[in-house]
Amino acid sequence: MDGADNAEETETEASANADSDLGYEPMSDDNQADSMASEDERYMSVGQDHGSVADANRDNEIPDSEERPIMQAQVVLDREGFGPGVIDGKMGMSTENALSGFQEANDLDVTGKLDEPTKSALARWERIPATRVVTIPASWGDAEYYDIPEDTGAKAEMERLGYKSLDERLAERFHTTVEVLQELNPNGRPAGMDTPEDDASPSPTATGTSSDSESENDGIFRAGQQIRVPNIGADRISPGSLQDADWQRTLASLGVGSDQPEVDRIVVSKAGKTLKAYQGDELVALFTVSSGSSEFPLPLGEWDIVGEAYNPPYSYDPEVLNGDGAEGEEYTLPPGPNGPVGVVWIDLSKEHYGIHGTPDPETIGRAQSSGCVRLTNWDAARLAGMVNTDTEVIFEA
Repeated sequence: MDGADNAEETETEASANADSDLGYEPMSDDNQADSMASEDERYMSVGQDHGSVADANRDNEIPDSEERPIMQAQVVLDREGFGPGVIDGKMGMSTENALSGFQEANDLDVTGKLDEPTKSALARWERIPATRVVTIPASWGDAEYYDIPEDTGAKAEMERLGYKSLDERLAERFHTTVEVLQELNPNGRPAGMDTPEDDASPSPTATGTSSDSESENDGIFRAGQQIRVPNIGADRISPGSLQDADWQRTLASLGVGSDQPEVDRIVVSKAGKTLKAYQGDELVALFTVSSGSSEFPLPLGEWDIVGEAYNPPYSYDPEVLNGDGAEGEEYTLPPGPNGPVGVVWIDLSKEHYGIHGTPDPETIGRAQSSGCVRLTNWDAARLAGMVNTDTEVIFEA
């Protein structure tokens, strides 16, 4: 069981369109995602003039050094709502679940494999490359990054459980890991970019230099640097679509768009480790989840959604988390992507239970939860845009 405070839909009077309120550089007046957002239509509009594509994405013209067929399938599945979890170019449980969902939705044999019929169905999106090159925004160098202590009491004294480094923030933005970003950027340069023979050392930037780079974080990547990333899309934020400017910033930081299908029913399978979302009888999304443990099993049955909390604080109560009689001090932990429930809490009619994000995306589907349903932050944020208090929730074995 987990706990989050203020589990009601968050709204503010702040204008979601005021650039000064956003805290990042929007892609354009027509797209309030950040400047690294994908222009999805450029991949689907054969023969059209792409002169209007934002300058930040012109780096896409640098071809990759190799084909990445599994990563290409992963980015397409992710765009279409069938979340492969961490995008890493490898077959694994989350990718197999995503393929199974795509197959079910497209009336294919459900094998969970990238078989020939599935490849044929995915060929519709074959123009979408596996990766693209982006420039890390200058504002990322001015942001604060945090060392997060292990001690719960020390965490409670922090103002926010934000990203620990620019590297971590960048990996979450593109639904991947720092290690994958390193692989895509050997010697600090995007794979496929020519490296001068007399300069084989890692480059802090490909577009300039940063005298403040050491203050940005102690990691690998820097503001202003060109890097190759998984080509995630479906990240467009329509102007005026969101009333909560803080939530808009969160969606931009996660590469999640504002346009999500409204679903009637979600079904969480304990055995399959999946959450399926339906419009009527049509499967429109699937995400891999962690749910329950032997001590706190998933509460099977039908439940209601009673509210959503964006970027919620977290109520740490040893008795709730560890059972009756457990002793220890209670704390309220601040919000942030590295909080115990991540960026969103979808509150259920079962007391102390909810659907939420996580600070550890690579553990989804592997590590058990304390009874709740846990997703990657980006999948949880996407799901939050699909459900409402009329959505039926079913937990099954």
